[in-house]
Amino acid sequence: MSKKVLAEKEIKLLSNNPYVKSVSPKGVTYTDEFKNIFISENEKGKLPRQIFEECGFDIDVLGIDRVRSSGKRWRAAYRENGVSGLRDTRGGNSGKSCERELSLEEKFARLEAQHKLLKAENELLKKIRFAERGLKK
Repeated sequence: MSKKVLAEKEIKLLSNNPYVKSVSPKGVTYTDEFKNIFISENEKGKLPRQIFEECGFDIDVLGIDRVRSSGKRWRAAYRENGVSGLRDTRGGNSGKSCERELSLEEKFARLEAQHKLLKAENELLKKIRFAERGLKK
């Protein structure tokens, strides 16, 4: 998070940008679309400042530190998880369990996902055991 606090006028200016999801005095939340554009343009060799400016951001308003740190954070997330690492998942999963009764299709989908996860875990454990046996010999 940048130390630069945004004034009301700067917040209104940033809110008008189509690549901004939300703005507060202390932070800017960018759209997933902008993050994808940033990564693709950055891989072509463009600098973070240049990408932000081309997408209609005023660097004097945002602050160069905010631009650099956002770019660094997105590149790391992209390297680690690909495009899914760029998605903002804060609104999607609050951590609360579902209170409504699930339909049969939803129950089946959950069980199927759980089954796939357990299968993958078993395969991983088999590989680890096999590798450990190879080391003991």
